[in-house]
Amino acid sequence: MKKIVALFSGEGTNLANLIEKIHANHALIACAITNNPNARGIAKAQQAGIPIKILDHHPYDSREAYDTALIEAIRHYTPDLVVLCGFMRILTPVFTTNIRAINLHPSLLPAFKGARAIERCFESDESMGGVSVHWVSDELDGGEIILQKSFTKNSFDTLEEFTAKIHEIEYEILPQSIIKLLT
Repeated sequence: MKKIVALFSGEGTNLANLIEKIHANHALIACAITNNPNARGIAKAQQAGIPIKILDHHPYDSREAYDTALIEAIRHYTPDLVVLCGFMRILTPVFTTNIRAINLHPSLLPAFKGARAIERCFESDESMGGVSVHWVSDELDGGEIILQKSFTKNSFDTLEEFTAKIHEIEYEILPQSIIKLLT
């Protein structure tokens, strides 16, 4: 069975979705790695019996030093694919040139790259919202698109309703992308 390593930083909702839809069915989540010792996703991985590695970025004196340690941690599991699902770190070429990884981003790239993409899209005059899965590259949220799905924005939606639509699409297209890439 193919193996993936999942990287996350927070709630772990996309990680939990991968555990439900991918783990042991389509691919084995060999490890979940977080840079945040307080991430709620840690408990979700532990409940599913998935090995967890906490690799806090704070002790490292540079992004490159952290990325080197992250690569070492990932390679220990020899994954077929690395999946960034809410991993809130800007990765350096040290990482991007050594690891084959995909990222989930809550906008229709190339629009709204970087942080706060949901809020920025919601507040914009754009008529569409959506989600992208793309290859991780040296350019922040700039790698080749694997899959995108959009929806027409509703001017009556609250930010919470808009965010819920984004999450619903994330939960659909991230597993689809992984299955597509691993088969």
